Amino acid sequence: MERIDRCEVRGRSLETHATPRAAPASRGGAPPAAAATAPAAAAALVGLGLLLAGCGTPPPASQFPSAADALARMHATYACVNGVQGDAKIDNFSAQGRIRGEMSLMVVNPDRVRFDVVSPFGVVLYSLASNGARFQMTDVKEKIHSYGPAKTCNLARLTQVPVPGHALVSLLRGEAPVLAHEPQAASISWDDGGFYRVLLTGRHDATEEIHIGVRPDDWQRPWAEQRVRVLDVRVNQRGIDLYQAELDRHQAASTAPPRDDPDGIDPTIPPSGGACDAELPRSIRMRVPNTQQDVIFQYKEAKWNPPIIQGAFRLVEPGGVRKQFVDCQD
Repeated sequence: MERIDRCEVRGRSLETHATPRAAPASRGGAPPAAAATAPAAAAALVGLGLLLAGCGTPPPASQFPSAADALARMHATYACVNGVQGDAKIDNFSAQGRIRGEMSLMVVNPDRVRFDVVSPFGVVLYSLASNGARFQMTDVKEKIHSYGPAKTCNLARLTQVPVPGHALVSLLRGEAPVLAHEPQAASISWDDGGFYRVLLTGRHDATEEIHIGVRPDDWQRPWAEQRVRVLDVRVNQRGIDLYQAELDRHQAASTAPPRDDPDGIDPTIPPSGGACDAELPRSIRMRVPNTQQDVIFQYKEAKWNPPIIQGAFRLVEPGGVRKQFVDCQD
């Protein structure tokens, strides 16, 4: 069957007719030049023509039939991920000032979070923990220990960007949270920037836009076998952007090893998930567009599915600090 690629060039429509591309000689990469078939060579010339015409990057030969299929491949790509633990740099901008330092973090499905921010001198500045129901945060400099419900606005006391706990966990492990929607309220299109644009419409005038790229090694695979990268997520309600996340520098990560007690007294704690080599975006920026609310996480080291010790998502209430209950309205 003839395939039609369409793109916009300086405000006018351009259509190019191409024969289907042959399957690559091996999965996970383009076939060697010497082994390229005539249809594949013709398709390559068509792709080059599109680029020269100003059409940008043409889509893979095997494209996702629907938005639901693209989202299903995203979920399949990250199905092996239960959580991530690592060391990162955090750079946080807000109207209240700037927080910059090193961070150890652990996030685990569905909404468990632990952050510890330290200064360049190794001094703990802030600690935040949430088990999905209870929020705790210690500001060492101000000697304040806050606690309350694990609401979005409480989690934002550190990140400064109002992202719900489940969405924060998803984004920090590279997957887009998906707005609840009806099947007919989802659409997909190819962007000549080299990614799929998935648009979702939910209840209460909420919308979400997700940019999904295909891993380079999978470009020639059938769409049902392609692994993907989430590149950008934007959530809007009633015309106001709630948050945007930009994910970059994707690299494969591996599962954390078991945690052994060095004294051999306590039992070994296994990883919280199975073997996994999914990609992790090493740079994640979350912000509220058109405001000063902006935070950047840059992973230095990270492992999938960390062992979870008891109390990992609960802070020990320190002495010598002022304790305060905090609540807010999401």
